[in-house]
Amino acid sequence: MSKHNFTDIRVPIEPDNPSIVRDETKCIKCGQCKNICTESIGVAGRYDLELTGDTAICIHCGQCANVCPAGSITEKYEYQDVRRAVADPDKIVICSTSPSVRAALGEEFGMADGSFVQGKMVALLRRLGADYVLDTNFAADMTIMEEASELVERLRKGNRPIPQFTSCCPAWVKYVETYYPEMREHISSAKSPIGMQGPTIKTYFAQKMGIDPEKIVNVAVTPCTAKKYEIRREEMHAAGSYLGIEGMRDMDYCITTRELARWAREENIDFLTLGDEPYDSFMGEGSGAGVIFGNTGGVMEAAVRTAYHMVTGEEAPEFLYDLQSVRGLEGVKEAFVYINDDVILKLAVVFGTANAGRLLEKIKKGEKQYHFVEVMTCPGGCIGGGGQPKDTEWKGDALRKARIDSLYKRDRSMQVRCSHQNEEIIRLYREFYKEPMSELAEKMLHTFYVDRSSDLGVK
Repeated sequence: MSKHNFTDIRVPIEPDNPSIVRDETKCIKCGQCKNICTESIGVAGRYDLELTGDTAICIHCGQCANVCPAGSITEKYEYQDVRRAVADPDKIVICSTSPSVRAALGEEFGMADGSFVQGKMVALLRRLGADYVLDTNFAADMTIMEEASELVERLRKGNRPIPQFTSCCPAWVKYVETYYPEMREHISSAKSPIGMQGPTIKTYFAQKMGIDPEKIVNVAVTPCTAKKYEIRREEMHAAGSYLGIEGMRDMDYCITTRELARWAREENIDFLTLGDEPYDSFMGEGSGAGVIFGNTGGVMEAAVRTAYHMVTGEEAPEFLYDLQSVRGLEGVKEAFVYINDDVILKLAVVFGTANAGRLLEKIKKGEKQYHFVEVMTCPGGCIGGGGQPKDTEWKGDALRKARIDSLYKRDRSMQVRCSHQNEEIIRLYREFYKEPMSELAEKMLHTFYVDRSSDLGVK
């Protein structure tokens, strides 16, 4: 007999799931969680508990929590752990904020959908006790430097298979590892921005600031519940390996947009009255390309801007700063981008792993050919992440569009709109990593993927 109840109407959740948890007393057996996991995510209904040893398969996206009307399913809270770290005088708490949080956090405090609240968000984190507040947009620029370099190398050398898939979304990565492990070599080896931010803080940033890395508590502030899983992947200890410190994790905690708002309310902080404050210097500067990482198509657009420069030696033409063909809320989008007579990129942008699975089948059969494919699990990209403010009024795409427009508006307002133009990124490579895909960059900023198909219990 299964330890999981009501699996005909809801998704099973393991007690040790690092991302989500269910309060049984609140579950109303409405079926919303199973519907989205089946139809949009493509996980529920695709495995048999009798074959998995009664172990639920989960890619940790948190969309079940997003649609749960009763609040029975939530992210697994970590903000209390961060609160304890803040209270410890021997700890240095460093918070790094993902792009999408600043376009949604205001909704938790009654502000208009998509309000851009970057300055208030930074101020809030300082009021809560963070010693440093840094911008994960900085690491998004790092990811583009590595990912675009890898794409150019694949195209020039043919040393790894095409298409190259993006690697920023940990739920998508686990989906491939579980259901399509034979396609792992197609995923970029570049870590996600959070995966790069963590080790860079505990090595280079710590050195620059004169901080003992063993005192650092790295906190990712993110729209994503799957990041809670990602930071606990076995291989995410590059800083510890580099420094020779056993047991050191690159990123220690991950709190969602909703958790940050919950913590603020518990501390009776009036978010609306907070003034705007800037990020701390170094690793607090990101480009417009880093900002749009939060949107479906944004990683693709950011990568193309820099890939164009890497191939031609020139800056991207104006149309690549408004690449409408990869924008929008269609589940699958396709585009051609002319770089020069030798390089014409065929691109695809997908959100929803169920959509991605169908596209993978077409790629495997030779029905579709691409050079570069961006995949995000959540609707609209990270702006629709499993830890974002819940759509309690069922606005759907209208809400997602407001958040998306907020990030594109920010990109348009910025002077630096390409990752390779970020002066702090240039300095980081000059002083530490040397160049994209260097030996040190490979050790710190790249990763590998594993075959998890045995979890399904099917040979």
